[in-house]
Amino acid sequence: MNIRRTIAMALGLLLTAAAAAALAQPLEFRVNPAWPQMPLGDNWLTGGLGGMCVDDRDHVYLLNRQNVVEDDLDGARLAPPIIELDPEGTVVRGWGDSELLGGRLHDCHADADGNLWIVAAATGHIQKYDPADGSLLLQVGESGIFDSSDGSRQGQPLNSDSAQFFLPSAIDTDGNGDIYVADGELPGGNARIAVLDREGNFLRQWRLRREPGESDIIELPHCIRVSDDGLVYVCDRRADRIQVFDRQGEFVRNISVGFSPMSDPAGRASGARGTAVVLDFSPDAEQRHIYVINQNSVMVDVLDRDTGEKLASFGAGPGRYPGQFELPHGIAVDSRGNVYVAEQEGRRVQQFVPLTP
Repeated sequence: MNIRRTIAMALGLLLTAAAAAALAQPLEFRVNPAWPQMPLGDNWLTGGLGGMCVDDRDHVYLLNRQNVVEDDLDGARLAPPIIELDPEGTVVRGWGDSELLGGRLHDCHADADGNLWIVAAATGHIQKYDPADGSLLLQVGESGIFDSSDGSRQGQPLNSDSAQFFLPSAIDTDGNGDIYVADGELPGGNARIAVLDREGNFLRQWRLRREPGESDIIELPHCIRVSDDGLVYVCDRRADRIQVFDRQGEFVRNISVGFSPMSDPAGRASGARGTAVVLDFSPDAEQRHIYVINQNSVMVDVLDRDTGEKLASFGAGPGRYPGQFELPHGIAVDSRGNVYVAEQEGRRVQQFVPLTP
């Protein structure tokens, strides 16, 4: 009996330790300078990377805005607008018609069926693609409402009960296949969250939450992610926070994201980029951590999803050395816990590997 009890206790301790290890999520990361493998594709040259996403195979998709220095094409080939890499960082394929995709590529999402949703802010539409052959499956919204070359608007905001968009910034889907769009990437956009069914039909919408005294804070929803437990996380970029809603648009809470300038801000614009720009969740079942790009500190902040507490940060601040960032603009997490950061000005993607806690 004592032997059985001892064995049972030992097994219980092992199971407890295993459960604790499964729940533990790393707070420290190191950059992997060997990812992606170079040269990229057929000696490809990327422009600014407007966004990125990861599918259920841990394949990484990059949105290449193709805004390169033309003289550099003497020594390289222009990379296609959509670049897919496998978990080892090898290019699988590149594809996409830049005219069809539209300008100012901003975010993507790989849904449960393997489809790739892409947001083009400048042209005001979202599209669903089959990534296997690059064929367009669905387009929602109209093109030609925003001229990204000079910033002029070729229309008016469409902030009504419709599936038309004005400067959309981000996209996600929930477990039912409903589509959530952050619609308002720049001031003057629709400044709303729009929800569509899987066929692109309008269901509902809501705006960012503003308390008394906050009416002067521009509503600029810059990112959106739906957690597995049905909460909608939106980057309230101009308010330096994340706003959390339920799927019907009922406000749940704010998560503040701060920073402290390292240089004297006197005489210069400070903190204008925003602390909550894009985000993704840790891959554990509870999605305990939020990884959010803080463009003011030029770091990735790790937040506790339940409490909103800042637990850690990683990255080495602004710069072009490995681990540093030049205007980071996209983030995604794979099933192994690797965090990928895409840079608009740095024109590259970096992989950050979790260190075992």
